[in-house]
Amino acid sequence: MPEFLAPTPATPYAIVQAGAGEPIEAVPTAAIGELFRTHGAVLLRGFPVDLEGFHAFTDIWCASSVFNESPDRRLLDEAHNIQSVNGGSAPFPLHPELSREPWKPDVCFFFCLQPPVSGGETTVCDGAEIVRRLPADIRDAMAARRLLYVQPALPETLSYWLGEAEPSDARLASPPASCPYRFVRTPAGVMRVFTRPMLHRTRFGNQPAFGNFLLFARDYLGLPNFPVMDNGQRVPDAWMDAVRQAAADITAPILWLPGDLLMVDNSRVMHGRRAIIDADNRLIASYFGYLRDAAPDPEEPADPPWRRAMFRPPTAEAGVSV
Repeated sequence: MPEFLAPTPATPYAIVQAGAGEPIEAVPTAAIGELFRTHGAVLLRGFPVDLEGFHAFTDIWCASSVFNESPDRRLLDEAHNIQSVNGGSAPFPLHPELSREPWKPDVCFFFCLQPPVSGGETTVCDGAEIVRRLPADIRDAMAARRLLYVQPALPETLSYWLGEAEPSDARLASPPASCPYRFVRTPAGVMRVFTRPMLHRTRFGNQPAFGNFLLFARDYLGLPNFPVMDNGQRVPDAWMDAVRQAAADITAPILWLPGDLLMVDNSRVMHGRRAIIDADNRLIASYFGYLRDAAPDPEEPADPPWRRAMFRPPTAEAGVSV
């Protein structure tokens, strides 16, 4: 029988440890789902899973998936949108997957095909717990604001969403209902724009959570003004410092073992990684999906294409990844 281990401060995620020779199919789906909804992250360890088994596991949970167009990911299973995680050896700040776009997936799956010899631990942090640890004045100020994501809309994006690479002003002003952007013509070209709450609600439990692109933009890409607040102002440095301080004591590493399978609620738990000593020997598969049993995010447009089937967004445009 599998062993179910509750989260601890050192391992703030549930663990399902396999019994000897036990297949992952022996673990009740309902039990995994309960752990996932309650704790936000579940690590399944010791099960004899291969890449095909990884796909079969994700298919239990997801009705559709999204392709991450970051340029340094390996395509491991094109038919099922399974890719490697980002390459390189640098550490990554905490972030939800694809929070820079309006199609942030519901769930992230990671599968360890080959762990690094040293370094490269994936880190996880509960964004709802971050909010609970913020100073009350900063928490209230964040709750009152939305984030504004403004990026160039190149011809590929305009063609995809509007059917025209060079749309008229009238066409820009009337995108289809399924389009997640509004478009603005500026002296620098057409921009695609969407907003999200600075503190959103988790999919399960309806808790306020911090989970957006701010830490990755500030601490990895060096972008102080992406995203900005809905009033056009930069997010104050003091707010960002408070988030970093709140996250510091509750961010924990996952030391990968071969066959480890991690399931993460992308509306609640952020992830990152530590520096990798031997990046060439690290291979972690990833799959980003939309849950079968969850209602769409109320911030999403009607009938979005990413909830219909495998979604391949238009070509990346601004050099922003993850």
